[in-house]
Amino acid sequence: MSPRELPLVLVVDDESGNLQLLRQILQHRYRLLFAKDGPRALEIAEREKPDLILLDVMMPGMTGHEVCRELKRAPTTRQIPVIFVTALTDSEDEVAGFEAGAVDYIAKPVSAPIVLARLRTHLSLVQLEELRQSRLQLVQRLGMAAEYKDTETGMHVVRMSHYAHTLALAAGLSAGAADDLLNAAPMHDVGKIGIPDRILQKRGRLDMAEWEIMKSHTTIGANIIGQHTGGILAIAREVALTHHEKWDGSGYPNGLAGEQIPLSGRIVAVVDVFDALTSKRPYKEAWPVERALECISKKRGSHFDPALVDLFLARIEEIEGIRTRWQEPEERDEFERVA
Repeated sequence: MSPRELPLVLVVDDESGNLQLLRQILQHRYRLLFAKDGPRALEIAEREKPDLILLDVMMPGMTGHEVCRELKRAPTTRQIPVIFVTALTDSEDEVAGFEAGAVDYIAKPVSAPIVLARLRTHLSLVQLEELRQSRLQLVQRLGMAAEYKDTETGMHVVRMSHYAHTLALAAGLSAGAADDLLNAAPMHDVGKIGIPDRILQKRGRLDMAEWEIMKSHTTIGANIIGQHTGGILAIAREVALTHHEKWDGSGYPNGLAGEQIPLSGRIVAVVDVFDALTSKRPYKEAWPVERALECISKKRGSHFDPALVDLFLARIEEIEGIRTRWQEPEERDEFERVA
């Protein structure tokens, strides 16, 4: 790794001796910045965006806790991990540090192996989060790419993803699992990238040959996303492949029935249809919410998982709030083009 690629660490301490000691420990593995007071530390952090900050607590004028709180208030610095390096080792002091936003505590006098180990751990966590965010952005943008072929705007994927998150929580999924579905759901129609425009953008009813091609967007989407052992992409593939399966086994592409259909696919089936019905399309006006709910209720136990329909109907106020927040004038979807 070249010197320019080394992580950038800001060290803040009002004692020159402490700064010199940390320089000796860190200088061969990190690029270093130094500050001897809180205001200067905030200025450097804002300008240089270090990868991590080592911060003394007891400093004149502005304490480390105050500096940390300011860092966490600012959108440009709130994600920078802060480790307190201090002689204050009482449990109350540690609690105060964590409440201020720190990720760790190193006691003075410092031990070089401990300092290096703590920095390595927290910088690895930062890299993992950056990788997760990059993959998430890729998933979202690929989902939007499909929408550009099929609609004039991409708000459909935003609404239905939030609907899916709400329904997932109602169905008992953990907060983390619901967040994963929120982030995977935009990929549900990514396979439409492979559908010819003459079919995808046809305003009239599709004939049987065209409908068979349209249905292939599920398997195309699964192939685009690929096989994954876990994580958001595995859920995205599951959703892309199964969101048109039906509870009674009459769906596609594999004619799965009941709980053979993954929960993620069953959830997206409900919310995708609801959004299609309540959105304006070039070939239809938006249905009133009451009419859409009546349609979904009638298909309870045939198209949709009956338990999920009940949960969805019980949370319609929350659903309507999402619909209002992410409203848009025109979208397109293939729902109801073919009986």
